[in-house]
Amino acid sequence: MRTAAIIPARGGSKGVPGKNIKLIAGKPLIAYTIEHAFASQSIERVFVSTDDQNIADVAMKYGAEVVWRPASISGDTASSESAVLHALDHLEQKEQFVPDLLCFLQCTSPIRGRNDIDDAIGTLIAQQSDSLLTVSPSHRFLWRQSEAGAQAINYDFRARPRRQDMEPQYVENGSFYLFRPSVIRQTGDRLGGKISMHIMSESASFEIDSLLDFKILEAILLEN
Repeated sequence: MRTAAIIPARGGSKGVPGKNIKLIAGKPLIAYTIEHAFASQSIERVFVSTDDQNIADVAMKYGAEVVWRPASISGDTASSESAVLHALDHLEQKEQFVPDLLCFLQCTSPIRGRNDIDDAIGTLIAQQSDSLLTVSPSHRFLWRQSEAGAQAINYDFRARPRRQDMEPQYVENGSFYLFRPSVIRQTGDRLGGKISMHIMSESASFEIDSLLDFKILEAILLEN
C-alpha cells in the first residue's frame, strides 16, 4: 500500500502571523509534523501544500516536498479538502503518482506519539475501513443551550456519575486523518465510508490557534 502524507500550511494567518513556521520549543511549528510523518514506517512521501515561500523554504529544509497551492484555494475560507484534492491532482498529472492511502496531518497539532501514525494505519487496514480520525479521551460534562433552557448532553445531572464511571467518550483532536483517495474524490470530505478511530493521549488534543496555545504547548513539548 503506497501511503503519502499531505500537510496543508497556507500563509496569511491572522490570529498568529506566521503561525505555521513560528518557533516553538526551538523549532518551527510545522517541523514537528514533518518529522512525525518521516518517522512513520508506512509513509512513502511527505508533501506540504502551501502558497507561502517562507513556509516552503522551511518545509524543504526538513525534507518535505512542496506542492504550490493556487491563490483560489489559499484564502481564509478555503477548505483543507480543496488543498488535498489539488495536491492529489497535481501528483497524478505531473508525476503519475497515485497513492493508495493519504495521511492528512495538521501542523497545528504538534504532539503525537512515536507510533501513532503507524498504529492508526494498522487499525484502518485491520478493520478494512475507508477512513480514520484521531481522537483523545474526554471526561467533560457537556451542555447545550435551547429555548427550554440549558440541557445536559452526555449525562444525567440528577444522577451525576463519577467521571471514571462514565462510558468512554472521545473528542476529535484534529491531529491527523487517514483516508483512501476515493473517499475525498467521491464525497469532498476527509471522512466517509466505514470510519475507524485511533485513540491518542489527552495532550494530543491541544491545538494551536492563539499565542496562549503556543505557551501551553511549548511547556508540554519542553517537558517531553
